[in-house]
Amino acid sequence: MTVAVFAVALIVGGCRKRPKATEPVGEIRGQPIVATLTTNTSAPATNGTTAASPAPPTLQAEAGYLNVGFDKLSGYQIEVSDDLLGPQTNKVPLSADAQIPELVKELNNKKISLRGFMLPLKVEGGLVTELLIMKDQSMCCYGTTPRINEWVSVKMTKGGVKPLMDEPVTFMGTLKVGETRENGYLVGIYAMDGEKMAERN
Repeated sequence: MTVAVFAVALIVGGCRKRPKATEPVGEIRGQPIVATLTTNTSAPATNGTTAASPAPPTLQAEAGYLNVGFDKLSGYQIEVSDDLLGPQTNKVPLSADAQIPELVKELNNKKISLRGFMLPLKVEGGLVTELLIMKDQSMCCYGTTPRINEWVSVKMTKGGVKPLMDEPVTFMGTLKVGETRENGYLVGIYAMDGEKMAERN
């Protein structure tokens, strides 16, 4: 199966908007497992002055690569319709690029370091030369279909890497942001020219 066919199968299978549950929810008991998220609004200072809101986190360079996480790459909603998936024959073509935030588009052609889970697509001589970096293991191990902004398609440019599917790995390379089409069909919005995989600690 080619990368294009595989990616299209992922999109068709589960990248549309997920339906909301319609059945009523019973009484909630016990304590929540996840703590309530805090906001960026700071509490008033005790000396009568107003404390400043904390600055948003910034990307930091590490060994020449920007540390980028899926919290940024997949931290927004994107809708993929049948019309968007297929070849664009309309006078006004549809594009997934319009749904990608500008802050994410700014990462186009930047050297990044990305951590996620490997899903090998092409293996040569025991080494993986083409793969997907997934946001989590749910698709790899449990069959959950990810959204189109929850994976990055990677083609290694400097030789293959050892397959590691049971633990998070970090890849470094040049990120490409923007829809990719093969034979007219949308197959992804993120790609990477992979240079290396970080050594395990």
